[in-house]
Amino acid sequence: MTKANGTADPYRPVVVNGQRPGTALRLVLLAMTLVAAAAAFVWFRDQLENEMVLGILGVLAMAGIFFLVSSIVGFVEVMPQNRSDTVSRAVLDTMPEGVLITDRKGRAVYANAAYGRLTGADPATGPVTIEHLLSRSRESTEAVYRLTNGLIEGKSGYEEFRLARPLGLTVSDNEPAWWYRLKARPVEIDDEPGGPFFLWEIADTTGERSEQEKYFRELQNAIDYLDHAPAGFFSAGRKGEILYLNATLADWLDIDLTRFRPGSLSLRDICAGEGLTRLETIHPEPGQNRTETLDLDFRKLDGRTAPVRIIHRVSAAKDGAPGESRTIVLKRVQDEASSENSSAAQRFNRFFNNTPMAIASVDGAGRILRTNTQFMKLFTGLKTPDGEDGQDLFSVVAGTERDKLAAALQAAKDFKADIEPVDARHPADESRYFRFYVNAVIDQSDEAPEEAAIVYAVETTQQRALETQMAQTQKMNAVGTLAGGIAHDFNNVLTAILLSSDHLLLQARQSDSSFADLMEIKRNANRAAVLVRQLLAFSRKQTLRPAVINLTDAIGDLRMLVTRMLSGTNVKLEIDYGRDLWPVKTDLSQFEQVMVNLSVNARDAMPGGGTLTIRTRNMPSSEAAVAPFRGLPVEDYVVIDVVDTGTGIAPDIMDKIFEPFFTTKEVGKGTGLGLSMVYGIIKQSGGYVFPESEVGKGTVFHIFLPRHIPQEVPASEAAANSNIAAAPAAAPQPPQEEPDLTGNSAVVLLVEDEEAVRRGGKRMLETRGYTVHEAGSGVEALDILDELDGQVDVVVSDVVMPEMDGPTLLKEIRQRWPDMKFVFVSGFAEDAFARNLPEGSKFGFLPKPFSLKQLATTVREMLDS
Repeated sequence: MTKANGTADPYRPVVVNGQRPGTALRLVLLAMTLVAAAAAFVWFRDQLENEMVLGILGVLAMAGIFFLVSSIVGFVEVMPQNRSDTVSRAVLDTMPEGVLITDRKGRAVYANAAYGRLTGADPATGPVTIEHLLSRSRESTEAVYRLTNGLIEGKSGYEEFRLARPLGLTVSDNEPAWWYRLKARPVEIDDEPGGPFFLWEIADTTGERSEQEKYFRELQNAIDYLDHAPAGFFSAGRKGEILYLNATLADWLDIDLTRFRPGSLSLRDICAGEGLTRLETIHPEPGQNRTETLDLDFRKLDGRTAPVRIIHRVSAAKDGAPGESRTIVLKRVQDEASSENSSAAQRFNRFFNNTPMAIASVDGAGRILRTNTQFMKLFTGLKTPDGEDGQDLFSVVAGTERDKLAAALQAAKDFKADIEPVDARHPADESRYFRFYVNAVIDQSDEAPEEAAIVYAVETTQQRALETQMAQTQKMNAVGTLAGGIAHDFNNVLTAILLSSDHLLLQARQSDSSFADLMEIKRNANRAAVLVRQLLAFSRKQTLRPAVINLTDAIGDLRMLVTRMLSGTNVKLEIDYGRDLWPVKTDLSQFEQVMVNLSVNARDAMPGGGTLTIRTRNMPSSEAAVAPFRGLPVEDYVVIDVVDTGTGIAPDIMDKIFEPFFTTKEVGKGTGLGLSMVYGIIKQSGGYVFPESEVGKGTVFHIFLPRHIPQEVPASEAAANSNIAAAPAAAPQPPQEEPDLTGNSAVVLLVEDEEAVRRGGKRMLETRGYTVHEAGSGVEALDILDELDGQVDVVVSDVVMPEMDGPTLLKEIRQRWPDMKFVFVSGFAEDAFARNLPEGSKFGFLPKPFSLKQLATTVREMLDS
């Protein structure tokens, strides 16, 4: 072999002999054996016969000749120098890196020729050990020390270090320093004494280092050229995060490059106005690139804008997913000649692209010529009927509504004014609505001679939803008003029936044949009264007795009732109680009615069985602000969810489920007032109810009741209340089995416009011993009071009457007779008219329909109060 400089290579492939350790010991043992055999022949020469001696010598001679000939022909190897495989040995011998194997004491066991060349070893003295070879440099000595410690621990490793002079005999002035890579690893050799062995591998990496330094210098120069180019440049990732920007762009935008990290900024941070939307609407074909030139405003760190022109290139993956982008940024500079026109164009572009209205110009065939940013945001990624991207105006509306838009465009081509707006749906999402205004282009410009119309588009989805909600609210209010009016008239009829039946029952005996019929009349009148109360519940005009309640206790008390309702079905009840529920203020009995109605509906919706779940939880105002329920005010709520796994509610009847008498059940199996009561009771309690349903999966009713925050009561008032409450406890009154409901000649003025009710009430009170005067209106009642000079003990008055209603009558009486006692009789809720009375007005209340006993009890309690 020859060296690089052409001189003869003085080294053999193997520098160190590969004799096995222990060869000398085996030679000594062989010599001792031969000496012992010779001594034995001399010692026993007299005892051995000549024939035996000759036989032994003949055998030894034959063995010697056999081994001598076998060793000559290679059949027997007397002193094998290495047990390694020949191929493995050849690989080590020809490796370009220097290889040295040492035993645990550091003695060289093997070194290949490359090691000799690299280290300049003398063939006569053998190779130099690694420790001795690299002891001249502090850097290399530390590297050997670290690797040696690792070998002792059984670890492999490598180090790179620099030397001022090369290891071999060659001296070159072309390199300022020499670099080497030193590797070390432990080697286990089976059946080989002296282990473990350490394999050292050393290579000259000076040339490799030179190439790397050259590459880094070229890369640094390229980065420097890009950083200080007269144009800005940035690269963004798939999500818009900026991965690189050059120093020029950073200087324009006042960005400190020393603090910039890849991903610390995004396109949203540097694009002002609608610029980001314009960038996001650039969609290349799958697996392709797309380049666009845009005039935008970039945003500096201090908020100021910088007008720029960008050349933006976006790539797309094969599946169409957006890829990374590369962008060149140029400053938009105005010269003096075109300064005024350029400024006007920039102002127009800002106005055009930042307006919240979508604008597009089209030709006579509907082909889109130009759009603003808002238009691209609303109708991004749409296809034309021919499959081309966003080139056709008709691609932005649903197929069934394209004829209307085509008619409007034809009117614009005919230069007509006041073209009717076109309402249409989004082709990809029919739940979104838009209104298009088409204006004709009277004076085409030279820049766009084919321009036929300007189209303005506004999304009306929110407006339509509000209109639908308003219409539904108005319909429910109208139906409620109608139901309330019907209930009021029915109450008068039922009151007359109940009073008449009570009067007849007082005169009849149980043995009379008519007694059973009279009881049946009263029972059916009471059933009709229940229906009337349900109508009043829907119209939110029933009488509520709100109280502060804990929903956990209320629902816990209802559990047994609901369980009995579900008995005999395969419906399972699950209740999930929320923790630390806030108190609410509502009528407990009416809330129980709500839960019963919803539970019955859920049971009937699961004829094949299922699960009825009642969940409660708190909803703070922060959560209510983002809740997906339109019209829900932002405040704290306690939420009750009633969930079933039944058949669900079809979308086309969802808006009708709260209407009175609407039902999907068979005839005779429902009145259609259950959900109407739920709606009215929750609304009258200040809450909200929202249904959600999916056909075949089930329905959820979300009930929101406002959190009740108790108001602080002054200490003096609290003490007074406590004294009043404690007073009866000091002297408990013995209970009376039957209260005294007789009138004792007390004077009652009965004011009622319904003659049947007035006549029945007068007759019933007179049977109890009252002196009754009757009036058909408030005006007539005042005349009677004047005639009696105010000598009336109690006034019992209807609320709704002609000429003068009950509240007005109370005001007139209070002005003239402040202490006169007053009882309102009405089918509406007490608070429905109480809000029209002066604050602090005192009166009694009797809801219609009522029986004789209820009327007598109310009048007696008012007289005794």
